[in-house]
Amino acid sequence: MKNILSTQNLELKTKNCCFSTLSISPLQTQSWGKKLGSLLIGGEIIGLTGELGSGKTCFVRGMAEGLEVGKGAWIRSPSFTLINEYSGRLPFFHIDLYRIEGKRELEELNLTDYLFSDGVSAVEWFEHLPAEEVEEYLHVSFAYANGNKRKLTFTAHGKRYDKIIAGLRVKGLKG
Repeated sequence: MKNILSTQNLELKTKNCCFSTLSISPLQTQSWGKKLGSLLIGGEIIGLTGELGSGKTCFVRGMAEGLEVGKGAWIRSPSFTLINEYSGRLPFFHIDLYRIEGKRELEELNLTDYLFSDGVSAVEWFEHLPAEEVEEYLHVSFAYANGNKRKLTFTAHGKRYDKIIAGLRVKGLKG
């Protein structure tokens, strides 16, 4: 029995392409967001998870830069507005599910209009979205390390996201 579980866990680990990096500052976290944003072509869902203050919104600011959202745009957490829309080389939707308290509130947002559009959706507090809502996405988790350091882990759920992670690895090597 123990051997079967080990094999199943191994399969789960290799099913999704994964990449981790240590960010040493908010500026570097934003830079990783910019790298990701520059790789996106439209229709992507980026699920962001991590504790309050772990760098999610900072990362989204970088994504906006990589998506060529105007420098004058004020990229802020949509905790109260729930969805902020930006124009760049692609439509960019910054969604925050932190304050959502149930399925009814979630349905009222009409998230499918954003998630399955030609734009890019970055969803903070992605864990609040029911698992059956999306099958393919890029999960980015943020974890505290020491001080300003954060561990960013990118996990692909779908082949198109495997390619994005491969591109991030290349961009990471280039600095």
